[in-house]
Amino acid sequence: MRSQRIARLPPRERVLDAAHELFFNEGITRVTVDAIAAKAETTKMTVYRHFESKDVLVLEWLRLMMAEYDEVWGRLAEQFSAQPARQILGFAEFLVQEPVLSSHRGCAYTNTLAELPVCDSPARELIEAHKRRQAARLVRLCEASGIAEPEQAAFELTLLLEGVQIVAQNKGFDEVGPNLLKLVRARLGLPAA
Repeated sequence: MRSQRIARLPPRERVLDAAHELFFNEGITRVTVDAIAAKAETTKMTVYRHFESKDVLVLEWLRLMMAEYDEVWGRLAEQFSAQPARQILGFAEFLVQEPVLSSHRGCAYTNTLAELPVCDSPARELIEAHKRRQAARLVRLCEASGIAEPEQAAFELTLLLEGVQIVAQNKGFDEVGPNLLKLVRARLGLPAA
């Protein structure tokens, strides 16, 4: 079935699809361009025709994931336009849904950062900029919610939202998703579900 789906996609999208699956599940340093080409059912030459290097492909993969997260926030802003706290809770609900929370790999951004030995790599800079935008968004939403000390609240929420992926991955606690939502609701001053 996967072969039929891949065959219908244009080569560039097949490469990105394959890269996403491989980078997410195996990490960026372990995955070769040959492996990406094989997974995409194409040639290494085709990969390089669309992406001049593996580093460029990694950047495009990160940008696509960031765009997906922005789409989630956009839908939440539309759905809960006058409820900024509910937007934050909605993002927490997104994080704890299957298969997002049950991934054996945790956060793709954190994993990618761990694999980047160079502190000034373009991929690291892209991830750090994304994380700063996310933090600023949380501060704005906390301010709009009337939460006292919005920067502190955004920091605490970030620890919860980032940490849940690690706690779920290491299987140290049960009911990670429901407990996260309970903590986020409490921090936002929202009633219990």
